[in-house]
Amino acid sequence: MLQGLSHAAQGAKAWPFEQARILLARILKQRLTDAERDLAAALIAEGKFDELVQTLPALSKPVVLQCGYGASGLPHMGTFGEVARPTMVRNAFRALTEDRVPTRLLVISDDMDGFRKIPDNVPNRAMLEEDRDKPVTSVRDPFGEHESFGAHNNARLRTFLDGFGFDYEFFSSTYDGYKSGVFDPILLRALERFDAIQAVMLPTLGEERRATYSPFLPISPKTGRVLQVPTLERHLDRGSITFRDEDGELTEVPVTGGHVKMQWRPDWAMRWTALGVDYEMSGKDLIDSVRVSSKVCRVLGGEPPEVFHYELFMDVENRKISKSKGNGLTMEEWLRYGAPESLAYYMYQSPKSAKRLYFDVIPKAADEYLQHLDAHAKKAAEGANGPQLESPAWHVHGGAPPAQGSPVSFSLLLNLVSAADASTKEILWGFLERYIPGATPANQPLLDKLAGYAINYYEDFVRPSKQFRAPTDQERSAMQALRDALAALPADTRDAELIQNEVYEIGKAAGFEPLRTWFAALYEVLLGQSQGPRFGSFAAIFGLDRTIALIDRALAGELAAA
Repeated sequence: MLQGLSHAAQGAKAWPFEQARILLARILKQRLTDAERDLAAALIAEGKFDELVQTLPALSKPVVLQCGYGASGLPHMGTFGEVARPTMVRNAFRALTEDRVPTRLLVISDDMDGFRKIPDNVPNRAMLEEDRDKPVTSVRDPFGEHESFGAHNNARLRTFLDGFGFDYEFFSSTYDGYKSGVFDPILLRALERFDAIQAVMLPTLGEERRATYSPFLPISPKTGRVLQVPTLERHLDRGSITFRDEDGELTEVPVTGGHVKMQWRPDWAMRWTALGVDYEMSGKDLIDSVRVSSKVCRVLGGEPPEVFHYELFMDVENRKISKSKGNGLTMEEWLRYGAPESLAYYMYQSPKSAKRLYFDVIPKAADEYLQHLDAHAKKAAEGANGPQLESPAWHVHGGAPPAQGSPVSFSLLLNLVSAADASTKEILWGFLERYIPGATPANQPLLDKLAGYAINYYEDFVRPSKQFRAPTDQERSAMQALRDALAALPADTRDAELIQNEVYEIGKAAGFEPLRTWFAALYEVLLGQSQGPRFGSFAAIFGLDRTIALIDRALAGELAAA
């Protein structure tokens, strides 16, 4: 699939390709000598990636992309974006190198973190209060389904990522990192370079915090809690530290084997160093933290990764999305109303722009995704030269968008559900089958899914807020003219453009200025909504007879009265 893409990818302007080229430049600079880089540049320009890796074996080592997950709260949309966006960069990198340079995407759960704040959206809060400050993997599961709260949240994350088809390696900071011994060499190095780490960290802290700060957070052998206490003694020969436990007793623990964890900025640096991370994304709010962690990473002998900072998601009140507050959409909520691909598209578009993440963004994201998918399919059918690397559909689908999208938009389905009072997909398909000859749920699977999403969205958000109004005199006259024009057309008319032209000409003749006020009137009077799809498409799929009957009811005052 990826062979032959390298030349097109070298000039692609989509942001994942921009990042992929930065990542490739890093790998060439880090792993090759000056002479080898010149050779690599020549081979890349000629698209000779097999020869590149064979001649320069340093490039056969996997490139590591990382994303983190805070396991102290339930996964939300921001969490999904932290995996989706690096995946898009990884796919672009694979296209750029024709998949000859291996890659890994690590999804790392920070499940060794102390459980500081109890989320608002979980049960059994009293039980969680008893486990406060323990590693999340030692906190009991309030849902009673897993061995710990960390395991519960990790399972939730993995189930969704697996369902979407992400190619990733899950990494538990507790079990795959600290307790496995993978982090031990760097933890011992951190012990040796304790003073150098402090020299980086202490200037970033307030006076009171500086007096007690240590990059090591010991886990109390007596209470199991992660302790924010000073390191009183360091024993390089034994690889251990001494601290004062909660009962006041001096206690010595090794820094290896999961007996301590590091403060989060040094932890980030330690992870980059231990795992050889080459690329990571983080929110705009972590710019300063990345700078500090990069300094610590160099103290530990590592090279900080390339970092891309994205803007944050906001809730309906323009507050930052928070796992503990639960004020964003959950993955399950988005998937009740929209396809996973529409969510991936929402993550793709303008990552450096702040975006609201609330229920009302789903219909727009769904329709924009469908438009890009249709445009991609149309160009492919027309035999467009080369891969369409600038198309969002290419990035949403990892370079292999489906050949068929949906012949009906999500917004049109929503209005069809509203007008037809459709409570099941079977009712909707009664209209769709007449509008699209030969269409069935089997041969139009995306349309069938969209129908289900539209019914759910209508029932939960549109129906409760519908508000019909009576037409003004100008609107009444124009709607009567539209009713007569539709009645003059053949009853089986399915030409949406023909109907749309009639609507357009009647609005012009009635003197609506700007013309969009005419379409807004149709939506408000006939559908009880402030906006909708092209009216011609709606009438074509709803049927002229039903559209005429709907106008008659509105003119008779039945809709506004109801």
